[in-house]
Amino acid sequence: MPIIEVTLAEGRTPAQLRELIHQLTEAAHRAIDAPLPSIRVILRETPATHFAAGDVTLAERRQETGG
Repeated sequence: MPIIEVTLAEGRTPAQLRELIHQLTEAAHRAIDAPLPSIRVILRETPATHFAAGDVTLAERRQETGG
């Protein structure tokens, strides 16, 4: 039973998250021939203020770039 865990910054639409789940499931199915019902996908959304790279949070980076 493959378990795919993804942590990403919040802000995507439900449709985008659903598509991500679909594509990850299909990739696992193709790559290792896992039966679809056995594939688990867990998405964790983190606030932009709690997600950082290089000591800069995504919220700070977005303020700097205006996006």
